[in-house]
Amino acid sequence: MKTITRKIIVTLIAGATLLSAATAVSAASMNSSSARSFSGAQSRTLTGGMTGGFTGGMTGGYSAKAGAFSYADLTGGIVTSDELFSKRDLKQTADLEEAETVTVKNRQTVTITEEGVYILKGSASNCTVKIEADKEAKIQLVLDGVSVTNDSFPAIYAVSADKVFVTTTEGSKNTLTVTGTFKADGETGTDAVIYSKEDLVLNGKGTLTVTSSKGNGITSKDDLKITGGTLTVTAQLDALEANDSIVIYDGTITVNSKKDGLHAENDDDDSLGYIWIGGGTLSVTASDDAIHGTSFIQIDDGKITVSGAEGIEGTYVQINGGTVNVTGTDDGINGADKSSAYETAVEIAGGTVNVSVGQGDTDAIDSNGNIYVSGGTINITSAMSAFDYDGTASCTGGTITVNGQTVNGITASMMGGGMQTGSFGGMIRGGRR
Repeated sequence: MKTITRKIIVTLIAGATLLSAATAVSAASMNSSSARSFSGAQSRTLTGGMTGGFTGGMTGGYSAKAGAFSYADLTGGIVTSDELFSKRDLKQTADLEEAETVTVKNRQTVTITEEGVYILKGSASNCTVKIEADKEAKIQLVLDGVSVTNDSFPAIYAVSADKVFVTTTEGSKNTLTVTGTFKADGETGTDAVIYSKEDLVLNGKGTLTVTSSKGNGITSKDDLKITGGTLTVTAQLDALEANDSIVIYDGTITVNSKKDGLHAENDDDDSLGYIWIGGGTLSVTASDDAIHGTSFIQIDDGKITVSGAEGIEGTYVQINGGTVNVTGTDDGINGADKSSAYETAVEIAGGTVNVSVGQGDTDAIDSNGNIYVSGGTINITSAMSAFDYDGTASCTGGTITVNGQTVNGITASMMGGGMQTGSFGGMIRGGRR
């Protein structure tokens, strides 16, 4: 089972002594009795007074999940870049000393079985680069001005390896396209232009354009990492999809999707399916969720602009830095109860967060659980509700502006129905409708 290491802040009170310690645990053991023993906050009902400054009360009756990681554990960062990336992941050029050059050809399957670096050149139709290597093998595909257009099968198809790198050379322009409905490979239902059953890393100094007319753009059944380059993905379904995680270190990424822009979800382990963004420029336009992470979404840095029905949705949404611009036709940022491994909450501790939602049953920042604001600058434009929560709302720092007016925290006085002249406009709703 795949594991990740998380930073846990444990608070123990014995008499007048307050001890804070950092403890590493793995996602694989989250639901074990030992994981549950790290913090009493994980099994108690969240009530006013946990951090101070709560308002609104438990109007929706939200209770913390037994055994789940809570705000007390997660504040300050859930994962770090050191945990997520290897040195090779972050290196934007490949070692070409022993590389093999492959020129793609029409109606050809290029099968790679040995660990190594492979430079792809040329233009072809109905051509697939298929990777069937040892489970310990690392395969690096270096795209050097390659163009592939297929009718119904992935341009890059990784069946087995330890990790697959797709690296663009400096200044190169590369395009991968599938125009029709994907066909299966035996029992494997391929559904993406780049389809990998293993860890997948996208990096480099060139440009990669991926277009999927009927399916997903890029899919990894493990971890999907983006650490550099210029990437444009247009897809009829999810643009970027992964089972375990989507993590972005750097790069210029533009996504257009008729479904979700970024979608991470693991059907077998709901502690996985997370998204981390620590840098780069990300622009997402989606018909459904712009960014969807089943377990958690953590944003530490970067310039992020997203637009969708839901802008950002995860069980635990944590924003620690960066500039985050969100436009939603439903909710802007949504803490939705999708995972048993995490408290349902939205936490904003830093950065600049601009959220705009339109008319109708819309909330700028919505949590099926709790809301924590401890820092950063939050600017909300809402004709209806600025905040909506089922549990409690805590504001202990930061600046909040609603429809151009600075407000003093998240207060019950902001509750009410639609925008009123001279009022704050967006309201606080202390419970789901």
